[in-house]
Amino acid sequence: MQTARFLDRTTPPKIVTLILMAGLSALTMNIFLPSLPGMAAWFGVSYGLMQQSVALYLALSAALQVVIGPISDRYGRRKVLLWALALFLLATLGTLLAPNATVFLIFRMAQAVIAAAMVLSRAVVRDMVSDAEAASMIGYVTMGMSLVPMVGPVIGGFLDDLYGWQASFALLLLLGAATLALVWADLGETASPRRVSLAEQVRSYPALLASRRFWGYTLSAAFASGCFFAYLGGAPYVGDKIYGLTSTRVGALFSLTAIGYAVGNFLAGRYSVRMGMNRMILAGCMVTTLGLAALALFTLAGLSGPTVFFSLMMFMGLGNGICLPNANAGLLSVRPELAGTASGLGGAILIGGGAALAAFAGVLLGPGSSEMPLILLMLASSIASVVCILFVMRRARQIGAP
Repeated sequence: MQTARFLDRTTPPKIVTLILMAGLSALTMNIFLPSLPGMAAWFGVSYGLMQQSVALYLALSAALQVVIGPISDRYGRRKVLLWALALFLLATLGTLLAPNATVFLIFRMAQAVIAAAMVLSRAVVRDMVSDAEAASMIGYVTMGMSLVPMVGPVIGGFLDDLYGWQASFALLLLLGAATLALVWADLGETASPRRVSLAEQVRSYPALLASRRFWGYTLSAAFASGCFFAYLGGAPYVGDKIYGLTSTRVGALFSLTAIGYAVGNFLAGRYSVRMGMNRMILAGCMVTTLGLAALALFTLAGLSGPTVFFSLMMFMGLGNGICLPNANAGLLSVRPELAGTASGLGGAILIGGGAALAAFAGVLLGPGSSEMPLILLMLASSIASVVCILFVMRRARQIGAP
C-alpha cells in the first residue's frame, strides 16, 4: 500500500511537508542577516552594497511569483516545486563558490526561486480546504513555519561567529537537499491542471486586478509585511553599527519577532473561523501599529536601546502573524479556480513592496544615523495596512457581505 501511494503521487501532502517547504523559503531570507556586516568586510564592499542581497532577492522573488502561480495552475504544484528546489540547490552552491560580491549577488538573486515553496504551500492548502478553513490551516502552517526562521538568525549568528558567513549557506544547501527528497516522496498533486497556455493564464490577471477585494487584501498584507521587510533591511545595521552587538546577539534578538509571529499564527489558526477574516486582519494591523507607535515614543524620549528596540518588535511579529494568514486566505478566495495565480500575483505585489522598503531602509541608515528613520518607515507602512483593511470592511458593509 505504501509503495502504491509513493508511485501514484496523487495524495495530498502531510502538513509537516508544507511547513518545511515554507520554512525553507523563510529561512533562506533571514538566516544570513547577522552575517551582513562581516560579509561586507569579507568581499571588501560597503554595508549598503551587501545589504542589497536582501532587496535584490526580494525583487526577483516578486518577479518570479508573477509566473509561478500561473505555471502551477497549468502544470500542477508538484512539478513546479521539484524544479524550483533543484534550481535552488544550484544557486546555493553558487553563493558558496562566489569569488566576489558581484557573483555572490547574482547567485543570491537566483536563490529567490525558492519562493515557489512559499507560494505553492498556500495554494496547496487552498486546493484542499474551503475559504474559512484555509485561513485557519494557513495559520497553523505558518505557525509551524515560523519556528524555522525563529531560530534561523540565532543559528546564523552562531555559525558566523564560529565558522564565517559561508556556514549559513552550507546549511541551506543541506536543508534544500533534504526538502527536495521529502517533496519527491510525499507531495502528491493537489491541483487539477488547466489545459490552457501560460499566455491564457496571464490573461486571467485582469479578473483579479479588477477586484477591489483582491486589492484590499493584497495591499493590507503588503503594507503589514512591509514593516517586516524594512526591519530585515535595517535591523542588522541598527544592531551592529548603532548598538554595537555581536552577530550572535543580533541573531538571538531577531528571534523575538519570530516568537511574536508564531503566537500570532496560533491565534489566527484558533480564532479565524470564529471571528472572520476581516476582523482578524484589522486586529493584527492594529497590534503592529500600536507596538511601533510605542517604540517611536520611547525613542523620542531617549529611552530606546537594544532591549527596548528588539523587544517591541515582537508586537510587529504578533500582528503580522494574525494578519497575514487571513489576508492571504482572503486574496485566494476572490477566484478559487485561480488560487495559484492569485497566490503568485498577490505574493509578487507583497514581496515587491517589501523589496522597495528593504532597499529604502538601507538608504535611510547611513553613517551617523539613529534607529528612528527605520522606526518611522515601519510605522507609516503599518498605518497604511490599517487603512487598506478598513476600506475592505467598508466595502463589505456596502454590499452586505460578511
